[in-house]
Amino acid sequence: MDTSRLTSDRYNDYSSTEASPSEESPPGTISNYVSGPRRYQRLGEDSSSTTWYQTLIHLLKGNIGTGLLSLPLAVKNAGIVLGPLSLVFMGIIAVHCMDLLVKCAHHLCQRNQRPFVDYGDALMYSMQGSPSQWLQRHSVWGRRIVGFFLILTQLGFCCVYFVFLADNIKQVVEAANGTTNDCSSNETLVLVESMDSRLYILSFLPFLILLVFITNLRYLSIFSLLANLSMLGSVIMIYQYIGRDIPDPTSLSFVSSWRSYALFFGTAIFAFEGIGVVLPLENKMKIPHQFPVVLYVGMGIVTILYISMGTLGYLRFGSSIQASITLNLPNCWFYQSVKLLYSFGIFITFALQFYVAAEIIVPAVTLHVHDRWVRCMDLTVRAALVCITCVLAILIPHLGLVISLVGSVSSSALALIIPPLLEILTYYTEGLSRWVISKDIFISLLGILGFVLGTYVALWELIAPEVSPTSNATALYIVQ
Repeated sequence: MDTSRLTSDRYNDYSSTEASPSEESPPGTISNYVSGPRRYQRLGEDSSSTTWYQTLIHLLKGNIGTGLLSLPLAVKNAGIVLGPLSLVFMGIIAVHCMDLLVKCAHHLCQRNQRPFVDYGDALMYSMQGSPSQWLQRHSVWGRRIVGFFLILTQLGFCCVYFVFLADNIKQVVEAANGTTNDCSSNETLVLVESMDSRLYILSFLPFLILLVFITNLRYLSIFSLLANLSMLGSVIMIYQYIGRDIPDPTSLSFVSSWRSYALFFGTAIFAFEGIGVVLPLENKMKIPHQFPVVLYVGMGIVTILYISMGTLGYLRFGSSIQASITLNLPNCWFYQSVKLLYSFGIFITFALQFYVAAEIIVPAVTLHVHDRWVRCMDLTVRAALVCITCVLAILIPHLGLVISLVGSVSSSALALIIPPLLEILTYYTEGLSRWVISKDIFISLLGILGFVLGTYVALWELIAPEVSPTSNATALYIVQ
């Protein structure tokens, strides 16, 4: 959860899990640009520029969120052998696509004598420079497409947060009477059924509406810091539990069916979808040439973290693994605190994720409103958007399927489909080898295949869910 402004007010492209702006950038930033041939001019060569270490921290925070906790279920959907290997492959592809976006943005800045281009501008300018007249005439749709998927992704994250909060708080409440200080118990605990998870989702609605009414996120900075610390502490406590007393893994499936693997794809790409932060992060570096190293080191750490959490979590809990690994932790107050701490972090992060979509939608709505009603319309639109995400969460109150659906529909487009096509459009007139074109087409087709199959399977599971032994997870809580 980055609470520092990473770029100018013109840039609202934060399609990451935890990276959002909170401070206003200094006025006149754009005017500081002095055009020069073949030189990439950055917006922020000032005291607010970041070092490689600060950029690395922002990159890590921008890629680690709720997707991390769902990766054990993703590994289950892929298989204990195929899952980790697939995470390595998807990590390599995701980093490559991030690198492509940065290189294309640099090239387009030089070609169009621009100080900075965001993700949407990059696609728009690349379409303008393509040999196709049809693409040139419709180049504005490049920015609109990126904006659409960005809004879809961010509001999808908000839906996931609604369900995550409801599931974890519901379990804490229902197990409260049986919660002890003994964390070594291996007994199956019967939970006291409270209310439906949809009512828990609805109960968070008024509090989240009040939270998003804070339009200046600087007021949330202290809470964001506490949220970061609470989530970090929760992850450490999860690792120290799943890293010991691992059962015999011979009973686990090595490779899954294609239907389960489609759900794995959606969850994995949801976790890896941090491409929206790479341009603002690189732009704010004091030494931008260091960014490729930061990118590869940071995403290497993220990939190792994802593989270890997914693999150890599945090994530890086996077939009983749930949509969030926090739901599998022992029924003692020490590990119940993990759920409460992480839920607090997610609650605060909701405002940061929502900020991105609001910064795109609210100005477009209030543009044609009289000045007297701008503030009222601003708050109305924000409340309406939160209500929409709440309704969607109530309609799909299954955390694993929501994550897979959001990843398949929107994250795959931003992280896999668009960047390779962007490289082709940017460099086609200057000459591209057949190998590069083939590679880009392969990655885009891979993203499209995951988009179609992941969306189909997730929707099918929502319409006609398969009955499984773990379907009664609301009534029984199993600790291995």
